[in-house]
This record gives sequence, structure tokens and C-alpha cells, in this order.
Amino acid sequence: MTVEPRPVREPDQTGFAERAGVRLAFKVYESVGRPTVLLMPTWSIVPSLFWKAQVSYLARHFRVVTFDGRGSGSSDRPTGAASYVDSECAADAIAVMDATGTENAVLVALSRGDAWSVLAAARHPDRVTGIVAIAPASGSLIGAAAEEKQAWEASGGSKYNRHHWLNGGYDDFVEWFFARMFPEPHSTKQIEDAVRWAHQVEPATLVDTTAGRLASESIEDSCRAVRCPVLVIHGTDDRIRPHAIGERLAELTGGSLVLVEGSGHGVPARDPVRVNLLIKEFVDRVHPVVRRVRSSRALSKPPRALYLSSPIGLGHARRDLAIASELRKLRPDLQIDWLAQHPVTEVLGPAGERIHPASAWLATESSHVEDDAGEHDLHVFETFRRLDAVLVHNFMVFDEVVEGYDLVIGDEAWDVDYFLHENPALKRSAFAWLTDFVGWLPMPDGGAREQRLTADYNLEMIEQRARLRRVRDRSVFVGNLSDVVSLPFGDGLPSIREWTEQNFDFSGYVTGFDPPDEGECSVLRRRIGVRPDEKLCVVTVGGSGVGESLLRRVLDAVPAARKLVPGLRFLVVTGPRIDPSSLPEHRGVSIRGYLPDLHRYLGACDLAVVQGGLTTCMELTAARRPFIFVPLRHHFEQNFHVRHRLARYGAGRCMTYDDVVDREALAVAMAEEIGREVGYRPVEGDGASRAAALLADLL
Repeated sequence: MTVEPRPVREPDQTGFAERAGVRLAFKVYESVGRPTVLLMPTWSIVPSLFWKAQVSYLARHFRVVTFDGRGSGSSDRPTGAASYVDSECAADAIAVMDATGTENAVLVALSRGDAWSVLAAARHPDRVTGIVAIAPASGSLIGAAAEEKQAWEASGGSKYNRHHWLNGGYDDFVEWFFARMFPEPHSTKQIEDAVRWAHQVEPATLVDTTAGRLASESIEDSCRAVRCPVLVIHGTDDRIRPHAIGERLAELTGGSLVLVEGSGHGVPARDPVRVNLLIKEFVDRVHPVVRRVRSSRALSKPPRALYLSSPIGLGHARRDLAIASELRKLRPDLQIDWLAQHPVTEVLGPAGERIHPASAWLATESSHVEDDAGEHDLHVFETFRRLDAVLVHNFMVFDEVVEGYDLVIGDEAWDVDYFLHENPALKRSAFAWLTDFVGWLPMPDGGAREQRLTADYNLEMIEQRARLRRVRDRSVFVGNLSDVVSLPFGDGLPSIREWTEQNFDFSGYVTGFDPPDEGECSVLRRRIGVRPDEKLCVVTVGGSGVGESLLRRVLDAVPAARKLVPGLRFLVVTGPRIDPSSLPEHRGVSIRGYLPDLHRYLGACDLAVVQGGLTTCMELTAARRPFIFVPLRHHFEQNFHVRHRLARYGAGRCMTYDDVVDREALAVAMAEEIGREVGYRPVEGDGASRAAALLADLL
């Protein structure tokens, strides 16, 4: 079974509530002085993990409680339809509130949770202060109960049928059901998650939960008895439950109704930003807070830019600092704030940049990347897909702080670019997007599945740009047109290079530094104890913890390399996320942690051994140093985009990880490359100023 990604935020309390012999697993996310939001269970085909795009955002504003409903997740699975009637599930919600010390709460429900929330509010009006019902499923409200029961019990024909589930058709049903639940194009990740969760439930349990629902009384009278505010959210393309149910629920409860145009049944997962904002707005209305806002006259404000620098590695930070420096030359009055996280802050802080206080709210991407990494192996496309909840969370942080800025600069801030295209009404300023690669590409061993998924992601981007060109005021490719691969986005899709030419401006590469001259090289080498008659090999793997295995392979080859190259010295730089003391010591090797001026040492070495990251490789190319680069396995960017660019410059020697595992072969390669005269194509030195000029036009 696939391991779930670590949560964006860990709960402050976990435990079980017990009622009528059934244990119900709950989680509590504390928030002092704010109301509680209880995220209700839905049909037992999915656990409370379904709310992963809501929990961390809401928990920054409210106390949040979630629990797995009976029959799902970590909760018990009693047998028999009587255990799953609506009244039992409504009573479970009150039991969880009692067990978590929750006096009252706003209940947020999806699908079947509408009935349980309505019953809880009608029977315990002092405990429920509001209801948000998303895609409500109570078919009895529109007179559909008898028809549903008949289809459920009939033999043959329907996939939503007890006989089909219990006689080998469960997998078929699950695939069919979630394809209908998420009819929106490009819903592959949401369908994939839901299918995985559905296989954690036995068909017999799902039969019991459905039979219990169909045996339950209509909630129509209970709807009329609800006295708290109600918000109903329903998609107009809901193929599981028509929005007529939502309209009727809003009418009976005197609530308000939001119809989400084109959305299906799984609105919280497929349209998380809109749902998050609607929930927060509703809870704030039910439980008002005093807000203090300070404003200044527009004429007295200097222009302000919010800079977002990708946290995956450190290279983006250095190039972004170079661009910011050039931008300030063009606009000396410009104030730049950085919304950034570790390890980028390790570069920005010492440079004297102002890091926005809300950066502390960002969820770490580096930790999730390291969780997914194997031995010199990072399937970066799959890792990106598994970051979905992190990306939602971080966009919500951005959305809260962007007000008042004149320009947003996003250097591969994928969350902001994607969700602004999904929610263009949230754009409040000029927006510039920077990237050094375009196009998700499948790895050869990914097969038809990976080809289909990468093409789908690419097509979604192409459609977003065609439909909403106004979202990006500038798209800047950090490089030149010939640096873009000429492969297609997928079967039947355009060429990546041709599409990029039509949709981007080109800044040329941004190194962010001038290579050290001979005098500075001598100073740097003396600083780490390298004599004039010795050779220096710098080994580094960037700002994440993914590269530790490569460091160890190089260290294994040190004795053999020193025999082949007398006087060879090594500087091994672990970066901010690998503990230098965790690596073995060798004669002739200095091991350092984070070096803020690492690029200077790269420019002063006789050889470097690095991963296949673009920034480090291009720094070495600009400095005209020989280097060996070892792309991470399954890292499509390093294996396709970076290798293509380095080949264009005639730079570096590529080795696979299998090659470097052989210590003797690696030692020989180092001996062959060290001190070699290179004939690289020159790297332009004006990329930062060219990028800044493109951005300055937006202020």
C-alpha cells in the first residue's frame, strides 16, 4: 500500500472517542481563542484524509477537529446496516465533540455528511453554531429515495449495486465512481487518491454503510428544525448528486447557496482554494472578530514587490538576488519583500534581504522531497504530485499577504502560478513568472501511465495559458530559446520549444556572480589549506538532503583518486540539510556544511563532482571548470532539460549513479577530468539585468 505523504501540519492531539462500542479516531489542531471547525466524515469509501487541502489552512485561523467516520480510516468497522443509519453517525459527531472538549462547533460536511450535520444541529442546537454542506447527498430531499433503493437492490446493470460490489465488481465500481465524482478535466491526482483510499475499505463494509443510509428516515423535518446559519456549496456538474439537492437543503434550512460552475461532487479536493475561502468567510461571519487594518495614502507609498523564490535547492535564491539587485538599479525606490522558506532563507538572510514574517507559515517543500527520495533517486514528477496539499497551503499563505503589492515575482512558485490561473479573481497585482525549464517529461521506465499523466499536466498548463493570458503579465525563461528541449509536450501536443517561443520572453542565463579571477582563486584555495602544488576537487549536492548517497560514493573513491592524482585534495560541501558529522572522514578531505560563497570555491577548483542541478552546473560552466555531473535517477528535469542545456554549452561529463558506485571507475574519471582544458560555449553575463528590465516594465 502506498504510504501517505506526511501531513502539512501535525495534529496537536490524537485519540479515540468511543460510543456504543465503536471507536472513532480523531485529530485536534488547536488554536487559542478561536471557534472550532469540525470537518465531518463522508461516505466510508474515503477517510478524513479527504480534507487534506483544508486542514492546515483552517487550522491557522480556527481550532480544527477531524475524525474518521465509522467504517473508514482508523475507526472501527461495525457490521450490519443498523450500525450506519444517519442517526448513529450524527450521534458520533457529538461523541467526538465530547471527547475533544468541544463545547460547540461549525460543522463542515461533504456528501453524506450533510444528513449527519443536519441531525446533530436539529437535536443539539446548543452544540452546532453553523453548517457548511458541500455537495449534499440526501436524495430524499428531492424524492429520489425509492428509486435509489430499487437500483441498489436490483441484480445486474448498475455499478452502484450491492451485488456488483460483493461479486467481484468492487474495483470496477471504484474506478467508475471516482471518475464520475471528479468529472473536471485534469483530475488525475484527485481520482488516484480516492481510488487508493477506497481500497482500504472492504466491499462488505461499504455495503453496510450504503444500506444504512438507504434505511434512514428523510431529514426534511430536521432541516426545518435547524436554527443555525447554513451555507450550501454545490457543483453544477455534480454527477453523483444533482445540485437540486443543495438547492432544496438551502431552502429548507433558510441557508445561502453557492453554485460552483462546472464543478463535480468532490469540490473540496478539486477546487480547494475557493472552498477554503468560502469556509473561512462563513465561520468569520458566524463568529465575528474585531479586525484592525492600517492603511496609508496611495500617493505616499513606494512601489512594492513580493518575491517568491523556489525552495527546492539554493540556485534560485542566488539568481533571484542578482535579479533583485538589478531591479533596484532601475527602480531605486522599490521595496522588495521575500516570501520564502528554508533553505532559501539561508541565502536571503545574510544578504540583508527582508523576509516577510508570513514566511514562517509556509509548509516546507524540502522535507517532503527528501521523504520521497531514494538512493540518488528522486522521481520528481511523482513527488510534485504528492505535494498537492503543501501547494494549496502555501498558496493560501500567499493569498493572505499579497494585498498592497504592485508586483509579484514568482521564480518557479508553482503553487501561485497554478492557483492564480484556477482563481483569476484573486489576482491583485502584476504577476511575473520565471522558470528555467518548460514541460513535464516522462521517464523511459514510466510506461504508458507516466506518458499519459505528464501529457495531462502539460495540457492543463497549455489550456490555462490560452484561456487566461491576463494572469501572467510576463513569462520569463531564464535562458535562451535553444536551451529549450524540442520534444513534444505529449502525443498530439505542440513542441515544447515552439510553444515556449510563443509564450515567453528570454533573459539569457542568470549566474548571479562573476567568476573569480586568478588572485581570488589563490586566496580561496589557501583559505581551505590547498597548497599551490595541489589539486582541488569540490564535491557538492545542492541545498536539499537528497544527495547524501552521492557524497558517500565520492568519499569511497577518495583513496583511489588520490593514488591516481598525487596531491589531490577534496572539499565536500553538504549544504544546510545534511549533517557534516554524519559522513566518514578521509585523509585529504575537508567536510563543510553550508557555504554561502560556495560558487566562489566552485570557480576556484580544478574539478567538481556534483548532481545534475542546473544552477551548480551552469556556475561551473560560466567559470569554465571541468566537472562531472550525476543526474538523480528519475529526475526528469536533470535527465532531460539540464542535460540538453549542458550539451548545448559543451559542458561537463555526465555519469550515471551506477557508474559512480564503482569507486575505481569514478576515481579514473576524476583523474581524467581534473585540470582538463575546456572549450565551453561562453555563458552570457547580462542575464540578471535583462530579466530585471523585463520586470521593471510592470512597475
